[in-house]
Parts: sequence; C-alpha cells; structure tokens
Amino acid sequence: MTECSFTVLENEWITLKDGTRLSARIWMPDGAGQDPVPAVFEFLPYRKRDGTCLRDESTYPVFAAAGIAGVRVDIRGSGESDGVIDGEYTPLELANACELIAWIAAQPWSNGSVGMMGISWGGFNCLQVAALRPPALKAVISIASTVDRYNDDIHYKNGTHLSAQLSWAATMLAYQSRSPDPELSGNRWKEMWLERLENEPFFLEEWLTHQRRDEFWKHGSIGENFDDVTVPAMVIAGWADGYRNTPIRAIEGLGDKAKALIGPWVHKYPHFAWPKPRADFTGEAIAWWNRWLRGEENGIDTLPQMRAYILDSIRPAPRRDFDPGFWIGKDRWQAPDMMNFYADQFGMLIPGNPIPGAHDHDRYIRSPLDTGTASGEYFTLKPDVEMAIDQRGDDAGSLVVEGEVLEADLDVLGRPVLAMSVSCDADWANLCARLVDVHPDGTATRVSFGVLNLAHRDSYAEPKAVPKGEKVLIRIELDACGYRFRKGHRIRLSISTSYWPMILPPPSDPGVTIDMASLGFALPKLGGHEKITVKEPDNPDPLPKYIEHAPGATQRSVTRNLTENRTEYRIHEDTGLFEHPGNGLATRQLREELWSISPDDPLSMTGLSTWTCDMRRPNWFVRTISTARIACTATEWLISGDVKAYEEETQIFEKTFEKRIRRDFM
Repeated sequence: MTECSFTVLENEWITLKDGTRLSARIWMPDGAGQDPVPAVFEFLPYRKRDGTCLRDESTYPVFAAAGIAGVRVDIRGSGESDGVIDGEYTPLELANACELIAWIAAQPWSNGSVGMMGISWGGFNCLQVAALRPPALKAVISIASTVDRYNDDIHYKNGTHLSAQLSWAATMLAYQSRSPDPELSGNRWKEMWLERLENEPFFLEEWLTHQRRDEFWKHGSIGENFDDVTVPAMVIAGWADGYRNTPIRAIEGLGDKAKALIGPWVHKYPHFAWPKPRADFTGEAIAWWNRWLRGEENGIDTLPQMRAYILDSIRPAPRRDFDPGFWIGKDRWQAPDMMNFYADQFGMLIPGNPIPGAHDHDRYIRSPLDTGTASGEYFTLKPDVEMAIDQRGDDAGSLVVEGEVLEADLDVLGRPVLAMSVSCDADWANLCARLVDVHPDGTATRVSFGVLNLAHRDSYAEPKAVPKGEKVLIRIELDACGYRFRKGHRIRLSISTSYWPMILPPPSDPGVTIDMASLGFALPKLGGHEKITVKEPDNPDPLPKYIEHAPGATQRSVTRNLTENRTEYRIHEDTGLFEHPGNGLATRQLREELWSISPDDPLSMTGLSTWTCDMRRPNWFVRTISTARIACTATEWLISGDVKAYEEETQIFEKTFEKRIRRDFM
C-alpha cells in the first residue's frame, strides 16, 4: 500500500455507557472518511500524554502512513481519563475495552475491523479481550505478556513471592497518583486529580490477599481455556525479559492461530529493544494487520509458527548492546526431544537417566539468604545490570553440579526440567535452579532459571506442608531459553535455597536435603529447524527526541555491612527532566528502591520503594511522592504505603495505607 499522510488527534473524548469519559489519542490516515480504514487499539494505564508517548510516536505514525488508524486510550483513572482505576485486568477494564472496540468499529472512518496490541499490560489485556470475543476484534499482537497470571507475572512464581510485586505496586501507585494535563483536561484537572488521590487502591493489598492460585488469578489467564481465543495472535517476547515463556505456551495452547517470535530483548518493543539485533516490528505488524483487518493475501500467515533467536555463548557484562546468535524457524512447534542428565556419586553432571539407589549420596544445602544478588530484575527495561550478571558469586552459595567439557556445540530451545527427591525440617522452603554456561575462563552465564516453593510442589491452588524429614519428589520447570553451549564450555546446574532479592524468603530457613541419586535434569534439544533471516528495522533509531533539561541516571549496587551482618541491594533510576517538543509538558520520575536482609535471618527482610514524579509547564508545577514498604513476621506480611501531592511548593494531599496480611504457605 502506498504511504499516505495522516492527522494526529491529540485528545478525543470517548464516553462509555456509564457516562465515564476516556481520553484517546488517535493517528488518523487522511481520507479515511471516504475510504474507511482498519484500526489498531491499545488500552493502558500508563498515560498516553507523558508515559508511553515515546514508543507511541515510534509506532502509530508508521501505521497511519500505511493507512491504519491508531487508537491509544487511557484506562479510567489514568492520564486524562475520568474516574479511578479499580485494579489490574478487572472485569470492568475488559468490559470497557470491548465497548471501545465496538465504538471504533462504528465510526464512519472505520472499515469495521479492529486489531488490538500492546506490550506488558497491553499485551495481557489484548489476549484477555480476545478471549471475550468482541465481534469487531479480528487479530491481536501481544508482546511481553502471559497466559498464566499467577506463575508468569510480577506477583508470584511457582508459589514463591517475587519482590517485583512490591516494586510494581509502588510503580502503579506512582502512575495513578499523577495529575491529568490541564492543557487537555481543562479546569477540571485538579478535581480529577484529587478524586484519584483520594480513591486509588494500593494494589499490593489485594495481590497479597491471594497468595495461592485461586479464582482471582485464573481470571484473565487465557491458559485456563485457550479455546476461548479464536482470532490470530502474534505473541512476542525477549530472552532477557521475565515473560519469555509466553510465546511457547501460546503456540502450544492456541495452535495454528498463533505465531511466536522470541528475540534477545529486554522488556521493549522489538524495533527499538536491546540487546540487538532488533526486528522490523512495524513492518511485520502492518503486514499482520493488512492480512487480518483488510483480507490482504500477503504471506504473513505462512511464517514459521516459531521464530527464535538462539543466543550464542553469551558473556555477562555491565551492558550488552548486541548479543551474538542466529535466527531459526520451525514451521510447526512440537514438544522438543530432551537430553537427559543425572548426578553421579562424585557430583558430576553425566548424560543419561538417574538410577534411584545407585549411590547413597544426600547433600544438604542451606544458602546464605543474600544468595541471588546477580539475578538482575524480573523484567528488564535496559540491557545493563538489570540483566543477570556473572553467576560465580551466587554459585558460591549454591549446590553446583557440573558436566565435563563439551566436545561439540550443544543447541537448546525450550524449557529445561529438573526432577529430584528432597526433604526438609520445616513446612516449606524455597528452591532455585539455574542453568549456567561456564566459559573456559570460568565466567558463568545464567541461561535459564526456575523456582519452587516446596509447599506448592503438587498444587499452586492448594499448597500443603512438606512432611518433615520425609523425601518428596519435586519437579521444577525452568524458564524457556534458546542457547548454544559452545565446544570447550561446561554445563552447570546450580541449586540454592535462596534467590534474593528476586524472591522473598519463607519465614524459616531450614535448608533442604537433596537425594543426589534421584536428580534428573533434562535440556530441550533445538531439533529440526531452518536458519532464517528476521528483517531489522529500516530506521535504526525510531524513538523521537525530546528536549533535555536534566540528564537521567541509573545505578544498582550491593552493599554488605560485615559489622552489622546485613546486605543491601539498592536501585536508583532517574529518567531526567525532558520536555515534549510538541506540547511543552516536561516530566521527570525518580525511583529509589532498597532491599535489605541479614544472611541468616529471613524475618529481617525489608523492602522500600519510593517514586517522585514531577510534571511542569511555565507557571504550573505538580509533584507526587509515593512510597511502598514490606516487612514480615513469622506469620504475617507487613505492608504500608503513602502518597503526598504538591501543587507548586504547597502540599495539598496526603494519604497512608497500612495492613497486616497472614502468610499463606509463603
């Protein structure tokens, strides 16, 4: 299709049936009124005016130039939209999305076909909305999302409590506390702002009241019934991100309706993600939309069902701008053949299957509680030390089982699996298993990891205590990976009872005894494939440039106070102060996060996350300071939060949250 001109509607009010006005930014191809066009819809709480504008402006103008309208809508209570948000992927949010799709399809400029897309929140809810089958929704593109809200999101992972849950609760508190832009909201801006501040929920409280996989988490998890989704879905993720499992799970569940693409990336759109190589996301997306929203036979539906970038013997580094590797395609994904290993009596990782009772070699492991500081973030936004770094420090506190030097390259794609019998003297404990590539010089690259709360060994919905002193069989499915272990390297399996600060410790620290004769570890073979090329973007730098008034900065550090026997993990993220050149709004966000623990006391764990958010124009300045905290006793989680709001230098609002929540096998 020839490139066309377009118009940007900075703010379009869409009134829902309940009277709530939602704010939309629309990129409209010129002439759409005479020649109706398809539309792509994205529905987020991340503020189109100042939160997602950079990425929106790298994507939707390209769609509009190809004759596809872009409709970016703020969820109620965010940005310039009326009301107050009521939670994450709630029935109200999804019902609003269906209503908005119907509104788009009914517009005179619309051809009646709507696609929905997004990354993270928008990737989640486009799959969830697809499962509700609104008639005008014809296809989705979901990036960095999940099909299982309990086990594959920022809350819990196989029954363990992710620290990202506090981090994200603080993030949402900060986003929802921010003011609308008066330039769009007019004189109502302060009234709307105060309504949000007064009524916004503290998400952490709701999340912590559901510590097992109950109906709360099943809602919105399309893995409960993949058949609910009937439209084509392109599902994308990056190996460096926490949502790396979803493309495989989606094509296994959705079958021919889905296409998977997995690159080396962090939690970003593929056309500007790191590490490189990138992918031509906008080009592929336009072909996808033209195929399913216009009926154009362009071959996009004949792509291999699975396309994956196989990382080639990566070395950890303070920053990784490019990861070596190669693209492969599989026309049809099938469960991979597994290469099996067992642990011999000398603690070596040997190809083959375990022989129970072959040797009497139990190993007791009780990792220091600060084991895990090389883990990086659960989901990563930059290719720096948010990604996992050299594992040798964490491996020092772990049980390590290592193979012989490889005599040939070994390529894997899929999810490794660890099975073994364990025992412990408490009702539960946590385990972390890591697949590590050991380079000839000793450098240790984390390829994949998996965690398990032993109380959840048989059921995430109905955890139960471990029988004290008795061996129980457990299975840990590690995260998906695509990796080449080079000739001359070694494969290492590292097992620890702590992975802090990524996962929070249980109330006691009993250690775990592993029956080494029972240990079986399986790697998914790459298997049959073809080498393919994934086109890179024509524009190597698609993000627009804003006016810099103060530079950003990032810092992560680990401090071990030997005198006080305490370890601190500190995060400093400053976006800098940047002004949008088109609308003059300048914003800055500062995130300060501190995790602390004594290596021998699980009840010493604390977490603190504070956001300071500034918005300014000439003669107008507002600031919010949002804080979330967590600590614990043997029986309770102790959480608190507060929000302060300032207009110019005057504090105009303050609110606090505080709650004690019973620990439920966690």
